[in-house]
Amino acid sequence: TLIEIMVVVVILGILAATIIPQFMGTTTDAKIGAAKAHIAELESALGRLYIHMDRYPTADEGLKVLVDPPTGDDNKKWRGPYITQLRNDPWDHPYQYRCPGTHHPSSFDIWSQGADGAEGGEGENADIGNW
Repeated sequence: TLIEIMVVVVILGILAATIIPQFMGTTTDAKIGAAKAHIAELESALGRLYIHMDRYPTADEGLKVLVDPPTGDDNKKWRGPYITQLRNDPWDHPYQYRCPGTHHPSSFDIWSQGADGAEGGEGENADIGNW
């Protein structure tokens, strides 16, 4: 019976060694999918803000204008909050915002800098944006 138990343990070890590597990339894929969903949500909220205020937020206002009203005369047009909270990307870095955008010169760019938190990169370090 000791031999039977050892055979079962060896078989379980072989199964684990072949199955576990298949699930290693799912965390990265899930984070990339979450970042894309967050960017789509921010893009939609900026569209609603544009309808009410006839403009996109300036670079100084950034994405925080989706939660807090702007200062000055524009706060009368503001009908937010447009999102419940401004969260970081799945790698805990703030989302980047640029208006006018490089990829969208007539509107804005929103992007996550990926796992490395720096511009550019490949794979899991690649930028994820609304372009």
